[in-house]
Formats: sequence, structure tokens, C-alpha cells
Amino acid sequence: MGLLSDPNRRQALISLLTRLNAPICMVCYMAGVAWFMGLAFEPFTLRTYMSENAMGSTMVEERFPAGERALATGREFAAHKKKADGMPVDWLVKTMQARGLEVFTQSFTRKLPFPDENKERYLVKGTNVYGILRAPRAPRTEALVLSAPCSPGDNNNQAVGLLLGLAQYFRNQIFWAKDIIFLVNEHDLIGMQAWLEGYHHTNTTGMDWSPLQGRGGSIQAALSLELSSDVITSLDLVLEGLNGQLPNLDLANLFYAFCQKIGVLCTIQGKLQRNDWDSVSGYSHAVQTMMLMVMKQASGRPWGDHGLFLRYHIEAATIKGINSFRQFKTDTTTIGRLLEGMYRKLNNLLERLHQSYFFYLMPSLSHFVSIGYYMPAFGLLAVILLLRALDLWVQLVTPPQRTEDGVADIEQQSSPEVLPVLTPLVISHLTGVALYILPIRFQDMAVEHFPVSETEAVVLTAIAIYTAGLALPHNTHRLLAGEGTEQGWKVLKLVAVLYLAVLLGCTALINFSLGFILALTLVPVAAFVTPHVPKVLSAFILVILSPACTLLFSVFFFQELQEMPVSFQEGWLLYLSVISQGILDHSLYGSLVYPLIALLVYPCWLLFWNILFWK
Repeated sequence: MGLLSDPNRRQALISLLTRLNAPICMVCYMAGVAWFMGLAFEPFTLRTYMSENAMGSTMVEERFPAGERALATGREFAAHKKKADGMPVDWLVKTMQARGLEVFTQSFTRKLPFPDENKERYLVKGTNVYGILRAPRAPRTEALVLSAPCSPGDNNNQAVGLLLGLAQYFRNQIFWAKDIIFLVNEHDLIGMQAWLEGYHHTNTTGMDWSPLQGRGGSIQAALSLELSSDVITSLDLVLEGLNGQLPNLDLANLFYAFCQKIGVLCTIQGKLQRNDWDSVSGYSHAVQTMMLMVMKQASGRPWGDHGLFLRYHIEAATIKGINSFRQFKTDTTTIGRLLEGMYRKLNNLLERLHQSYFFYLMPSLSHFVSIGYYMPAFGLLAVILLLRALDLWVQLVTPPQRTEDGVADIEQQSSPEVLPVLTPLVISHLTGVALYILPIRFQDMAVEHFPVSETEAVVLTAIAIYTAGLALPHNTHRLLAGEGTEQGWKVLKLVAVLYLAVLLGCTALINFSLGFILALTLVPVAAFVTPHVPKVLSAFILVILSPACTLLFSVFFFQELQEMPVSFQEGWLLYLSVISQGILDHSLYGSLVYPLIALLVYPCWLLFWNILFWK
């Protein structure tokens, strides 16, 4: 405190920070990147452990015997699904009733803002079927959910068969203290969204659905099951939910513990755990796994049906069965025993999962990186913005140097005008509003005048508006009374830097992965851009580090991480698909990534683009 309260020492500290501002910023940036890359090194991570005593202090014996019968039920379900050309509602109702469940259905309708060309749908109509096993030993105030989506073709038939087999087996047990809801949802996430909205009496997306006739207790946890083969080689755990939300870490720990106990090969991000962490290949494998989680979390989209449960504070995950060329094989009976063990442990919960972490990264299923370890990497990048803001503030408040004749510079003595600073702020955000609203509103007009589909019209309109924003400096200066002053761009940059610092900080608190990726690209832009740097080279760098190009590079990087590299043409098509899916995810499920980029990140980047061309 003495350092800051003493005017002389404070002035010396400020002088040191401004004099060494550029070197300190470079060191902070490199340190932030190095810190993040070091998070995957096993000695720097924590080993997973069970924090919830109700799940870790008791042992259960798994006895599920009916794996072959479940497969037979799955084949019967597949036959009825093919005959009905969709969800076999009547057959499912009769089958669940025969297993002693209270069975109910829910119909729903959803018209998409524009056709989803990936899944070839526009007007979606479907029915959810669910059965409730009432708790025989409790007042039925809490519930658990096991769901399996009714996927098109031959996908996920085995999961529905196993779900029905577990329902019959659970019905004969007497130790359940929570209701267990067995849900078969149609049209994947859309059906799950309709069911969750009906269950919780909310309608946040404007979907039409029929009210639920039967409800259980307050849902404590949920698992979504995806199996498309009679025999699997490994089980993959999917955690990433809507807007980067993650379930409580104890749910992942529970899955890993039972995989170890029963002897099931388990993966995360589709990658097996390796023990050679001290080798280059082992460290590279851990970095690859962690980066896949970062990329998926940053996308903001739910990567499984479980992702929509998290917005209702329900801990949920998706378990996917993988059938690869590995020699290790697991049958359906073993998977059923694993699920039985997990649900018996969840049945012991006296309160919601809360004792473990909600913010974490996982380089493997046995190790995790907590928020206290990965936030300093973002903090080192964010401090660069504060240092640049301090340097600009000192330049603005420093008295002007007098000339030899003792007269101060008149331009520096005058305070900056409001109009030159306010105009780019307003125009930038109006451009962002246009980017957010117009693509969907103008799709009909674009289809009438150009030979494109509705989806292509939306995506190409968004790209056109984004590109048109590059003309912002010319439009801005036409509105100004005269040319901008030296103080004008410094004030504008000070506002833009502080704006970016607050924006990235708030984003990182909600979705660290998205905030960190944006910081990696936008912080260098905020640090170096001035009107006095070479225009052509700086404009090229700004475009390369813009949000649109960051998304394009992320598409190629994600494919490389998945070991499925694509050509530039394939990557470009994927890029267009990602844009359309981002807009759809916002309209259908409430994903916040698209409005964040359009309304806040892109206008902020336009401010730095305006500073570069300041006159």
C-alpha cells in the first residue's frame, strides 16, 4: 500500500510500466500461452477423486443379466421403426406398460427459421414416449432420467433395447428411493428440448408441445445412451453441454470408477488414456484430448442430448458406445451392469451433486484441471489489455510538452470531442445488430433474386454483412465534421481496450474455452493497432485475427485434432455449415455464441479496424 500511496513511488511505477509496456505485454502473452499448454502435463494436473460421500462410501453389486434379451428387444424396435417410418409410438407404449411403467406420450411441432440441410428437416413433428418407475421406498420427490434418442436408420436401436431391458430389471428391485424416468425422444435435441420444457412448465424457444400428463419428482441427474452396435470396444463419455456448461465432475468420476471396476474400456473425446505422460507422444496425446474439449466447449452447442439438461441445473452426460478395430470387446450385459451400478449410486444421493467442480478441463478421465489452475492463463492475456489501457491513459493525462518559445501544442491541450469517438461506437454496434437480425429476415428476398437455397441465403447474407462492415472507416469519417485528432483515436482505443477486457472477462467466467480462444486472437489486435503502423500489412493481420477467420481456422484445427484432416474446399463447406448450425442452435436451443459474436465481439473488433484507418 505504501508503494501506491506515496505519489513519488506511484509515479515511478507508472513510468516503469509505460516505458516497458511493449516488452511486458509480449512476455505476458507468451507466458499465458505457455501456461495453458502446460496444463496437459500430468504433474501439473490433479487426479480425479469422488467428492460426494453418498456415492463413494458404499459398494453395490451389479446383477443385470438380460443383455441378449435387450438386443432382441432392440431388433424388434428396429423392425417396428422401419415399418412405421419413424418412432413406433404404439409399440413403445405397449412395451413399457408390459414392464410395469406408467407410460405417457408428448407430441411436439417445431418450424425451423430456415431448413437444416445437415439433417434435411424444416417442419419437425414428433412424439416423445416416456415411462415412470415410481420409487417404492420414498415420497417420490426426486427422480433420475435414462434417455435414448430414436435416431433415423439403424442408429441407436441397441440403446433403446437396453433401456427397455433395464426398465424391466429395475422394476423388480425394491431399493429405489427416486423415481426413474425412461425416455425415448424423437428428433434428438428438438424432442429433448420439448420434453424438458414440458416437464418444467417453461417455453423459452417458442416450440409447440402438448403438456405432460405424468411427472416424477425433481430430476437430480440424467444419462443419455447412444449404442449402435451389438458389441462395442469402448464407451466414450460426452460432457460438453449448451453454452459450454459442464456437469459436476463427480458424474464423470462415477462413470470412470465403474468402468475401472467392471473392466470396460473408457475414453473421453474418443481417445484412450495413456500412462507414458513423461514422453513427448504421451504429452502430445494429453494436449490433443484437452484441446478437443476446449474446442467443443467453445462452440457453445450441446454435443449430446444431455446438454439441454444442464440449463435446468440437472447433472447429465451422454455415454456413447464405440465399435472400432480394437480387440477388446464389451457385450450389452456388461454395459447394463455399468448403468445399473451408476444408477444405484445416484439413488443414494441425499442432495444434488455439488461438492466437486463445475469448471474444469480433462486431459484424461483420471486427471483434471480445475478453474484455479487454468484461469491464470487467461489472466496473463487479460492483463495485457489493462497495461495498454494504462499506457493510453497516461498519454492522455500527461501535460503537453512546451515548445522552445514556451507555447504548448494547442491540439494536445484541447480535450477530445465526443462525436469522433461516439460515431464509430454507434455504427459498429448497428452493424452488429444487422448481422444478428438481417440474415434470417432477408432469406426470402435473397432466394427470390439469387439461385440459392434458404440455408445458403442465410449464411451468405451473414458473410456479406460481415464483409460490408470493413467499409466502416469510410462511412464513419463522412459523418464527422472534420478529420480525427491524435487524442481522438487514443480515446477511442482506450474505450475499445477496456470494452474488450470486460467482454472477454465476462465470457471467460461463463465459458472459459470461448473466452480464451477469443483472447488469443483479439488481444494482439488490441495491443499493436494504431493509425501509424503500415496500413496494408496491419489490415491483413487484423483480418486474419478477426472472429470470422478465427472460426475458419478452428474448423480446420478441430478436424486435425480428430485426425480427420480435410481439403480447403471441404473445410470451406464445413465452415459454412458451422455458421448455419450456430444460427440454428441459437434459434432452437438458446445458444449464446452467435449473438455474442454478432452483437459484441464483432463490433469491438470493428473499433480496432476503425482505429487502424483513423485520419
